[in-house]
Amino acid sequence: MADAGFDCDVLVVGLGPVGAMLALLLARGGVSAVALDKDTDVYPLPRAAHFDHEIMRLFQQVGIADEVAQHARPAPAYEFRAADGQVLMRMELPQLAPCGWAAGYMFHQPAVENALRARLEAAPLAQVRLGHRFLRLEQDDDGVTASVAGPDGEAQIRARYLVGCDGASSAVREAVAGTLDDYRFDEPWLVIDAAVEPGARLPDINLQICDPARPTTCVLMGPGRHRWEFMLLPGETAEQVLDDDFITPLIEAWDCGPVRIERKAVYRFHGLVAKDWRAGRVLLAGDAAHQMPPFAGQGMCSGLRDAANLAWKLRAVLHGEADEGLLDTYQAEREPHVRTYIELAIGMGRVVCTQDPALAAQRDAGMLAQRAAGVAPMPPAAPAPLASVAILTGAAGAGTLFPQPISAERRLDDALGDGPWLITRAPRAETDLVITLQDPRLAPFARDIDAWLDRHGASAVLVRPDRYVFGAGEPADLAAAYRRALRPV
Repeated sequence: MADAGFDCDVLVVGLGPVGAMLALLLARGGVSAVALDKDTDVYPLPRAAHFDHEIMRLFQQVGIADEVAQHARPAPAYEFRAADGQVLMRMELPQLAPCGWAAGYMFHQPAVENALRARLEAAPLAQVRLGHRFLRLEQDDDGVTASVAGPDGEAQIRARYLVGCDGASSAVREAVAGTLDDYRFDEPWLVIDAAVEPGARLPDINLQICDPARPTTCVLMGPGRHRWEFMLLPGETAEQVLDDDFITPLIEAWDCGPVRIERKAVYRFHGLVAKDWRAGRVLLAGDAAHQMPPFAGQGMCSGLRDAANLAWKLRAVLHGEADEGLLDTYQAEREPHVRTYIELAIGMGRVVCTQDPALAAQRDAGMLAQRAAGVAPMPPAAPAPLASVAILTGAAGAGTLFPQPISAERRLDDALGDGPWLITRAPRAETDLVITLQDPRLAPFARDIDAWLDRHGASAVLVRPDRYVFGAGEPADLAAAYRRALRPV
């Protein structure tokens, strides 16, 4: 719990999926958290549509994977098609990815947020304050004092650290005079979410229709739901395209049968990254730190990775296990990863958003030629391994995501808990971090882990709490290097 004079260790501003996940991970790690949001309920309509296997592993870690699975379905193939229907590119997603789950999922966001929030509200070290709006902050050498407006008027909350998870127009970012790096990709799109009625006929794959007359996205959502996104053309206004008389013919053109429109909105798709994700004891995560177009399906994923990366580092600092400088590795590790996905999404968007017929014809010809030659025009993003002083630079596997083997009975993470883990072949070790391959908990997974160690030429691997590999090598060397990384001289 927080020391006297503090209301909590960490104040989380914004209780969307990123803020809820961060507060929940902190509470699980013995860190007291207050999470506040200006609204009193979860936003009732979907926004994000996709998350990947790493994020399902994170839902597993906090104990809601089974509930999330009820409101999600494995992502199907993803096709880019020309205006005449020719397939320009097709991406298949495997049903089993390294994290032990399907490569991707289409989902219903409100249900997932409700599951996260219910788990958070049950956590003894977490307080949820709804209907509370962040106003301003002051920070000193020991902590942050935030002023908030709630049902009973203005009040102050004193915390060791404050994390702004309050979205694209973040008031926390504004309070620390944060600025944004703009990729100058700015495209307005009409988004239509629909409930699928009995008898509806809809595509069973995700589609990007690269039609210069009107670029269009058509994707599955959670079970029983579908989404269309239509690019606005020059001269069209938000007021105009939100009118039912404008929307009806766009949907009817799909000849999809009965669907019920649940939501219509106009969004501007853009790429932005905050220049500083930390200002003293104030940090930013999720859309407050970065925003990206939806074409790669990595917006919410990136925010939840922020939460996983930041939670274990805040915990280590607050428990006296790490120097405060460890928090500087948060942006150092996450920003390159985020920029990879922003640049991929913008690259995909530039392909989709081409409105010049001549340029579109050239694009189609080039992509069809590449497809015929078996060359992927846009290979899936493969972010570089994480790099910072919280990674053992040069060690085998360092900075990569450690796989999660599964057995008929259970999954690796469930057997070992939150971590860190120092998994070694040696039957004896001199550190309490060690888990040997002879440990009964590892029996169902020992062959897979042994094979991973063989591939990396190592006798041990140290896995951080966010499931990224600190490094592989000799167990004593890894343990010593990990201690040095947390407390650099």
